Amino acid sequence: MATLKKYDMSGKEVGHVQVDDALLEIAAHPQSIKDYIVAIRYNARQWSANTKTRAQINRTGKKPHPQKGQGRSRQGDLAAPHYKGGGIVFGPKPKFDVSIRINKKEKRAAIRYMIAEKIKSGRVHVLKNEELKAPKTSKMAEFFEKTPCGVKRTLIVGEAKKEMEMPNMNLMKSVRNLPKKEFVPLSQVNGYSLALCQDIVVLDSAWDELLAMLGGGA
Repeated sequence: MATLKKYDMSGKEVGHVQVDDALLEIAAHPQSIKDYIVAIRYNARQWSANTKTRAQINRTGKKPHPQKGQGRSRQGDLAAPHYKGGGIVFGPKPKFDVSIRINKKEKRAAIRYMIAEKIKSGRVHVLKNEELKAPKTSKMAEFFEKTPCGVKRTLIVGEAKKEMEMPNMNLMKSVRNLPKKEFVPLSQVNGYSLALCQDIVVLDSAWDELLAMLGGGA
């Protein structure tokens, strides 16, 4: 049974949380995890690059020089690709609906597996949720300094609710100006964030939801 440390906002250890080993025995193929992360990065592309072909170049249609009599190769117009300012051959064009579809079952398995691996390695911590009356970046900075997270890239996970409905809005605002720290609701956790982060801090108000997800819940 894995044992995780629980901290309060001041960075003081206030207890422990245990996770049943059965919840951590999650199978996921390494290739499916890689495909999932690659798909996230691919789908994040803007796909707005656009080049003009020779038919779209606004240049004179007059021949650059006579067809015969000068010993030079024949040329049609200055919009040809080999002229400066001419059209581009096979250049990038805006693409539509080129996103990679991700199987939901594989996606959930990958997320559960990556969280379980971090729990096994002791890189998940629990934060006692204390409501902040106002955003306080210095308070959260002090918390990270006094915990094993330190300056490491850390993902802070809150309840699985919509961003504007989160009761931890002040906590999110307190974290967003800290380098290498990111606050996300559990419903918005993705494999790329889990792959980048070194540690995870889970609010105790979201802990039951996290266990339910590890057990196979949505």
